[in-house]
Amino acid sequence: MEILKIIGLSSGSIVLLFILTKIMGQREMSQLSVFDYIVTITIGSIAAEMSTSLENNFWQPVVAMVMYALVAVVISFINTKFVKLRPILSGKTVILYDNGTLFKENFRKAKIDLNEFLVQCRTSGFFNLSDIKTAILEENGKISFLPYAEKRPVNPSDFNIKPKEDGVVTNLILDGKIMQENLTELGFDAIWLNNMLQQQGVTKLDNIFLATYDIDGNFSVYLTNNTDKK
Repeated sequence: MEILKIIGLSSGSIVLLFILTKIMGQREMSQLSVFDYIVTITIGSIAAEMSTSLENNFWQPVVAMVMYALVAVVISFINTKFVKLRPILSGKTVILYDNGTLFKENFRKAKIDLNEFLVQCRTSGFFNLSDIKTAILEENGKISFLPYAEKRPVNPSDFNIKPKEDGVVTNLILDGKIMQENLTELGFDAIWLNNMLQQQGVTKLDNIFLATYDIDGNFSVYLTNNTDKK
């Protein structure tokens, strides 16, 4: 009986987590503020505790999870509507390095060690501080780097080259299954798809891991390979 109750509580907590996540909005971990991260971890902890709680206090953790989610939503709304409150609620950007100067006081306020800063520089591809013009600590805790003009990656516009715009690559087959909606959206049908597969010598859908179609009309097929690549 206890096992069935744990299964039920776990299923309920998963559904509630899914609903609250949708309400709070979909963002990457790197986009979360410190407060958002804490709220997310707290809600997850409450959900985990609720799934194994055998006492009759099911609604208490549910209310707590909903309250944390509502606070996060309210703060997100305030940040959107009241720009002046953003530095207080979500933090503000801090300049750590600019034109050869490291701002020690800003490092202290941000609680960032110099060695940690240098690690971030290297992981971003800058092994020499002289290549960086400005380094800014963002609200989400990531550091953005602005390299000097002569150190930044070369763009086609630097050579007055105007490359053709790329488009989204459409998946037509995923893991042996035809994506019928995508096929119809492109104006093709199963007959066209079979002809394209035959041109590439593929006869079985089960052998296709991925098939795509790009804006230039290129049809690409990637076959399934079950070998373990060492």
